[in-house]
Amino acid sequence: MLKLMYITNRPDIAQIAESAGVDRIFVDMEFIGKDVRQKGMDTVKSHHTVEDAARIKRSVETAEVLVRVNPIHDALPDYPSSEEEIDAVVKAGADIIMLPYFKTVEEVGTFLRLVNGRAKTMLLIETPEAVERIDEILELPGIDEIHIGLNDLSIGYGRKFMFELLADGTVEQLCFKFRKKGIPFGFGGVASVGNGMLPSEYIIKEHYRLGSGCVILSRSFCDVDKVNHIGVINATFLRGVKEIRKLEKECERHSRFFYDNERELVRLVGLITKGAEE
Repeated sequence: MLKLMYITNRPDIAQIAESAGVDRIFVDMEFIGKDVRQKGMDTVKSHHTVEDAARIKRSVETAEVLVRVNPIHDALPDYPSSEEEIDAVVKAGADIIMLPYFKTVEEVGTFLRLVNGRAKTMLLIETPEAVERIDEILELPGIDEIHIGLNDLSIGYGRKFMFELLADGTVEQLCFKFRKKGIPFGFGGVASVGNGMLPSEYIIKEHYRLGSGCVILSRSFCDVDKVNHIGVINATFLRGVKEIRKLEKECERHSRFFYDNERELVRLVGLITKGAEE
């Protein structure tokens, strides 16, 4: 089954997600450079803190706590360096630390050195430069997992719709390299089953076809900024996770699923991008 990840810094939401079967609570501390490159886009810009990570760690029992730190950086006037940031995140109890928006082998090497085995490491591939250097990057020891970030990677390639990268083979080529190295990986995010501009069931089936092991539950899966009733939030998580797990059982039974799904996904992405151009 896919490891499901959900972004939040609220302990009450983390507990609801965990109880519904979400495997990882995602604390998102990244903010450096993010507003500039995603300007005008309806993307999640959380700017969580180390204190949020510690609170989430105390609030969950079985879910892992994943913390996305900032890209490798020196100390800023009002923010600590990567070394200090990672040390603080480790102290807060992070199970997994994610490095975003890197472009060089050296940045990854620095990240792995700073974590130094104190937590699992996850690389977030979201720049064309990282894709170009992926073979060198994969030779570095200490990479526990990799995730492909379709939002920023599609921006980097000048694409109009992030799932074009799933339709054109870019994601598949990367997944093949990860599988050869035996490194667990995932990509992108999904809405609840039946929802999304590209319905999430097509994306989930591609996760199975490509051998992916994890996915982020998107903001639209349950937008807690728009829903204030805890009971409704709880019901949304329970129903949404149950529907995903049901679909996964079908994926495990029907291998033909994947070929048909890939072909239909390519067709739908083509229609969506054509509509965007018009």
